[in-house]
Formats: sequence, structure tokens, C-alpha cells
Amino acid sequence: MRCAELTDAPLLAELWGEEALRRVDHHDQIADLELLIKAASASAEQRLVVAEYDGEIAGAVFLRLTTLTALNLEPVVEAVSPHVFSRFRRHGIGSSLMECAVTFADELGAAHVMTAASSGSRDANRFMARLGLGPFAVSRVASSPTIRAKVTAHRPGLSTNGGRHLTRVLAARRSMKRAQPLR
Repeated sequence: MRCAELTDAPLLAELWGEEALRRVDHHDQIADLELLIKAASASAEQRLVVAEYDGEIAGAVFLRLTTLTALNLEPVVEAVSPHVFSRFRRHGIGSSLMECAVTFADELGAAHVMTAASSGSRDANRFMARLGLGPFAVSRVASSPTIRAKVTAHRPGLSTNGGRHLTRVLAARRSMKRAQPLR
């Protein structure tokens, strides 16, 4: 285990890829990671840890001191995107990355470690559960225009298409479908 260096950025971009990084050009992802590496190197409250196995980068995790929530100011260490390259899985790399998170939390006086795993990643979620990490919250994400459209549709006074009328029409259609005999 070691702190990431600027030369690690291309491999980290490969490790985290589209799942964890901005969906931009590969060179922009590398530039983002270089900024993170520099910031982590300069901060006592951040650490970007790289795991090596037989001299190759096998995995990585970004650690940062934060609060449990924006409202609950209890300090926690967040283990952001602990990832292991598939060819290095089942070698204890993931456990070592999470052990680094616990050590970092101890160093900073944080009583808890939190992380997140993609909702679609069964293996990652099972791994976290085996380590004793339980669900705390569900993060949901949507684009601003999507949310605006949904909110506007539910607020008739703000809707330009007569939201209340639309709601009634849709309800009537659902009722008519339920009333139709099965064929």
C-alpha cells in the first residue's frame, strides 16, 4: 500500500473508468485524477491509496475525512470507490484497502468508516456487508431537467400543460384499462 503518485493517474482512470469518474474524454479523466492526487498529497484529511501486487497496481481507494451527513456533523472517513482490478480479486486487496480506511479513521479520530457500492454490483455489496458495513441511506441521482419535468407535472399551478388535467386523464385511462375484460 502506498499513496498515489501523478504517474498512477492513467492506470487509476482505467481502474475507475466510467463507473466512478466523470463521463468525459479519457485525457480529462486523467487530468481530474492528477488534481485529486495533488490535493490528497497536500491535505491531512485526504489520502489516495494504491494497492500493489507483484509490482503492479491492483486496486485503489480515495479516503477523505467528512461528516456523516451534511446535518450530522459526526466525523467519518469516507472510502470512495474502493476498486480492485478483476485479475487481482480474491487476493485480499479489497480487504487491505478497507483496512487502510480504518487506519486512516483511527489516525484522524473518526469513529466510523463509510463507503458506497454501485446498487448493481452484487459482489461489491456482498463484500461490504461481510466487512460489517450496513446500509445507511440510498442515494438517488437524476438530471436536473428530469426532476424539473417531474416536479412541474405534479404541480398544476406551475405546469404549462395543465398538470391537473393531465393527471385526471391518466387516471381515467388507468381506470378504463382495469375495467376492460381480459381476452
